[in-house]
Amino acid sequence: MSGEGKITSTHLSRGVCVYVRQSTAWQVEHNRESTDRQYKLVDRAVALGWDRRQVQVIDEDLAQSAQTSARRGGLATMIAEVALGHVGLIL
Repeated sequence: MSGEGKITSTHLSRGVCVYVRQSTAWQVEHNRESTDRQYKLVDRAVALGWDRRQVQVIDEDLAQSAQTSARRGGLATMIAEVALGHVGLIL
């Protein structure tokens, strides 16, 4: 397991956020490989020791620019989960 020794039982007791994002609708449509790789990060979390049920995929910010966080509800959700101590890993 890569990261062995860095991932503790405390991390594993918390959830995982897989934040899937592309900046534009064009990227979402034409860069499918990138989006697919981001979704496959769920498998990476499982390989690192998390149960698949602990993994939350946040993909509501697809085609939203990073220029502002105003319309990025997924980012706000993830930040709240981190602030509440619910997250042991972000991918």
